[in-house]
Amino acid sequence: MQFQTLHSWEVTPRKAIAIQENLRASIVRQDRLGALHTVAGVDVGFEQDGKVTRAAVAVLSLPGLEPREAIIARRRTSFPYVPGLLSFREAPAILEALSQLKIAPDLLMCDGQGMAHPRRVGLACHLGLLCDLPSIGVGKSRLIGINEPVGEERGKSQPLMDSDELIGMVLRTRTGVKPVFVSIGHRVSLERAVEIVLQCAPKYRLPEPIRQAHRLASGK
Repeated sequence: MQFQTLHSWEVTPRKAIAIQENLRASIVRQDRLGALHTVAGVDVGFEQDGKVTRAAVAVLSLPGLEPREAIIARRRTSFPYVPGLLSFREAPAILEALSQLKIAPDLLMCDGQGMAHPRRVGLACHLGLLCDLPSIGVGKSRLIGINEPVGEERGKSQPLMDSDELIGMVLRTRTGVKPVFVSIGHRVSLERAVEIVLQCAPKYRLPEPIRQAHRLASGK
């Protein structure tokens, strides 16, 4: 895979915030994606008390969700833990894992936020821009925003709002189980993102690409 060079990774947190502010205008919120035959789930874990970032990518087929390829990459952690700036801590290792793929995915699905982020540039947005690929953020927990209660049945959802701005959807992927937080990453509309997440989550709370990547990233 080829990546765009958008900025240096050797930056301070203040500079990282400025980079996010500049990248925000480049995010495409409409559907600009072709046929989806493969999807790559992305997740990150840490080793040696956070000194080493362990990035995992799991490529699955669509619509069958059969495993096609899996990669783990380890890289020295060079950016501190700062809420809202996790992409600067995690993305370098993720890009290293993506660079080793033999199968180029049609879409990235990230364990983390997309536009449901204080500056609207979460990990899914950042990776989508770097890779120039459609991307979706699927958070297990809320970073920002408020929503009305979500119905208990699979497929029920509620808008995730920050003031008067729609930043994502709170989606029930499994009846009676906690919902996930879906948001645009890049080149995918929110409506389409919700459809894809549901398609990729036939059995479990987490979409299968992310679930597989999480197992790799956590060593389980």
